[in-house]
Amino acid sequence: MLPLSLGDWNHSLGHATGCYAAACNLPNMEAFVRFLCRLSWVSGLGLLPTLAQAQPGNPLRRLLRQDAVLASVLREAKAHRLQVLYTQINRDAQGQPHFRTYRLRVRPREYFYPASSIKLLTAMLALEKLRALSASIPELTPESAWRIDSAFAGQTRVLRDTSSASGRASLAQYLRKMLLVSDNDAYNRLYEFVGPKALNEGLRRHGLHHTVLRHRLSVGDQDPGARHTNPISIYTDTTLQRPVYVQPAAVFEGEWPRVRQRGQHIGKAYFQGNQRLEKPLDFSTKNTTSLPDLQWMLRAILFPEAIPAPQRLALDSADSSFLRRYLSLVPRASHYPRYSPTAYPDNYAKFLLAGGAPGSLPEGVQIFNKIGQAYGFLIDNAYIRNQEQHVEFLLSAVVYVNADEVLNDDQYEYDTVGLPFLRRLGEVVYAYELRRRPKQPR
Repeated sequence: MLPLSLGDWNHSLGHATGCYAAACNLPNMEAFVRFLCRLSWVSGLGLLPTLAQAQPGNPLRRLLRQDAVLASVLREAKAHRLQVLYTQINRDAQGQPHFRTYRLRVRPREYFYPASSIKLLTAMLALEKLRALSASIPELTPESAWRIDSAFAGQTRVLRDTSSASGRASLAQYLRKMLLVSDNDAYNRLYEFVGPKALNEGLRRHGLHHTVLRHRLSVGDQDPGARHTNPISIYTDTTLQRPVYVQPAAVFEGEWPRVRQRGQHIGKAYFQGNQRLEKPLDFSTKNTTSLPDLQWMLRAILFPEAIPAPQRLALDSADSSFLRRYLSLVPRASHYPRYSPTAYPDNYAKFLLAGGAPGSLPEGVQIFNKIGQAYGFLIDNAYIRNQEQHVEFLLSAVVYVNADEVLNDDQYEYDTVGLPFLRRLGEVVYAYELRRRPKQPR
């Protein structure tokens, strides 16, 4: 089987076409297949997982088989709905990153509940919207004060935010809370600001065709409430007398985007309140995504130059720096909002490499990530680096831990199976990176 190299997101379509021309001069099909792999990324047609999984140069299956903790989950990969996406980052003499991606059982059409992992997608689209508004309202910034009203059943108002230095709500403050400790209300406010129609249009614009955002989190949001968004006013004056932007209540009346995914009916039973229903839980009306979509988003924020120009985020350098800062900042380092290091240790919401019991991150390691945890699913989407050791890589994974196949019973093996697996996966890949890395400074 061919050793497929998919260091490809950093190529534009024009560059890929140039690769094809070069491939035509070779006497075999290898370069042509490589071109198809690159082109599939650029055009958003898919990941060619079957070919990639079989490549003999793929270290993932070997690494998992050699470790007892990982091997036990790998043996039951289908039951655990296991998917792993690992991207090596190699820099050239000019410091430019080049990517080589490996997959283990990555299946964009196999459903997993994304939980909080999709919050980063919403953060990106909210910042893009504010940046577009600031073109005609130059005084508008992420720190501008918000007031949120209610206009439909189940909606709630926001007049103040005591976690912020100003005592006011703002896009920046919601982003901080969402990225630092995965605050659900913060995500919900961004969902209301962008709106479901624009959220899903934005995802398609960036080539993310396996993701659909169709509800708020942790408030039982579903149709018709999920289609309705709150009125929002944004102010730049300290007295909050004259808003510079007013967004009225809105309703999305179109069709939700459809993504063909398998396995959206999960388990053998579930609880609805105190009632046990003896049938699978239907996830077809819930948020959905894929591991490649999640990792693309992280790469687009951290390595914007590696994204084809038409798909790049419409953010300025300050927006990108803000996202990078709060993706990696440990909660105790934040002053507004302030978090107790006891309740929010350094490894809070850092599943890969550091998950499990409260503790510190490994020495010298920074983790830029967004996790998800719900219904037995654990997801982590991370960029891990140690500048002293010249290590950097992207690692994304999902694992399902629900042995009794009953949902909403709070009997998930998060602590005994899921978190130990993700921590060990990060440790094993990190150790592999240390071994393969050139030791010269960059």
